[in-house]
Amino acid sequence: MTETKDWIKASWNTGMDLLRVPAARLSDATRSPLMVPIRSLGPAHRERIAQHLLALAPADRYLRFGYAARDEQVRRYAEQLNFDRDEIFGIYNRRLELIAMAHLAYTDTAAHSECAEFGVSVLEHARGRGYGARLFDRAAMHARNAGVRMLFIHALSENTPMLNIARAAGARVRREGPESEAFLDLAPASLDTHMAEAVEQQFAEFDYRLKQQAHQFWRFLCGLQAMRTGAIQNTAGQKPEE
Repeated sequence: MTETKDWIKASWNTGMDLLRVPAARLSDATRSPLMVPIRSLGPAHRERIAQHLLALAPADRYLRFGYAARDEQVRRYAEQLNFDRDEIFGIYNRRLELIAMAHLAYTDTAAHSECAEFGVSVLEHARGRGYGARLFDRAAMHARNAGVRMLFIHALSENTPMLNIARAAGARVRREGPESEAFLDLAPASLDTHMAEAVEQQFAEFDYRLKQQAHQFWRFLCGLQAMRTGAIQNTAGQKPEE
């Protein structure tokens, strides 16, 4: 029994260590929290995903999709996301705004079943916090646990932040004119990587529920304040009885 408890404790600690941000990833001016709550998203989040992508500045939208995607093309992308096959990860702020998201896409062909493609986007006001790198780490860990052996990135050569994330992770980057490709070989999964993913998922779910409750509470208070203000205005507008 004692040995089992020791193993669980050791695996938990190892999982927490794997979730910490590598020091080389962040400069002294931009430090990310110890753990960033990254939640796995499902079909219920489709509209929030669309709103996140539509909120990207034109230049950021161009880098994310590789072309100047129009609103209808962005919405079509969100509508065609296959949550049964692919994995979508997101970071929410306190207002439940999806400020960063990543798409881990799996191929339909059996010949490339051990490969997955990574894409990421971060809203402008949430930059400089290491969210893109943390989403990459999260996606890589999930890919390892799913049996993926290689993570692939296809990006415009001018997408420096994305290519820097890939290089920092040890990926091989190959540039071909205006476009670049990055390949990262993934180590096989282990008990520790499965434990780390479970810890992160539980932490993200707990964080999201807290934000939901806080959001609902503040909406309730705003509603009460509006009713109070309306009542005061109605009282002030009433004429005194003669």
